Amino acid sequence: MSDFEEVINTRRSIREYSDRKVSDDDIVKIIRAGMQAPGSRLGAEPWEFVVIKNRETLDELAKIKPRLSTAQVAILLVANIERAFYKSVWQQDMGAVAENMLLEAVNLGLGGLWNGVAPDKERMMQIAKIVGIHDISNLKPYCIITVGYPAEGWENKFMDKFDEERIHYEKY
Repeated sequence: MSDFEEVINTRRSIREYSDRKVSDDDIVKIIRAGMQAPGSRLGAEPWEFVVIKNRETLDELAKIKPRLSTAQVAILLVANIERAFYKSVWQQDMGAVAENMLLEAVNLGLGGLWNGVAPDKERMMQIAKIVGIHDISNLKPYCIITVGYPAEGWENKFMDKFDEERIHYEKY
C-alpha cells in the first residue's frame, strides 16, 4: 500500500486527544494542505482559518461542540463569501478544504475530527461571537477541525467500509 493509500485508509475520527502539544509547524502544514483543495474557481477560494490554542477559548467552544474538550488545537474554517466566485456552493469548497486538512493530520501522525457548524445558523452565530466575527452574512463559520495526538484507545486504523452494493453503473 502506498503512503497515500495508507493515509486515506487509516483516517478515522479521533474524538479524544492526549495532552501532547501540536507544533506550530504541523498546524501550518495542515492549513497549507487545506489551501491546496480544489475550489469552484481558481483565485476565488473562500477559505479563511482561525487557529485556536487557548484552553479557555477551547473550553468555551466545547460548550457548543463537546468534542473540543480534549483537543490541543482547533481550526475554525470560515467561508469569506465576498471571495467566493459562486456564492451558492461555498459549502462544497469548504468540505474539500476540511478533508484535505484531516488527511494531512494523519500524514503527520496526528488525529483529527470534523466538528460540524454550518448550516445551523444559531451554532454559526454562537461560534462566530466567540472568535470575534460580528456578522455571519459574509463570514460563515463552516466547521471546526480539532487536531491532536490521539488519546489511548483512539487511533487512526484501517476499517474496511467498502460496500459494492452501493455502486450503480449508468443508472440507479
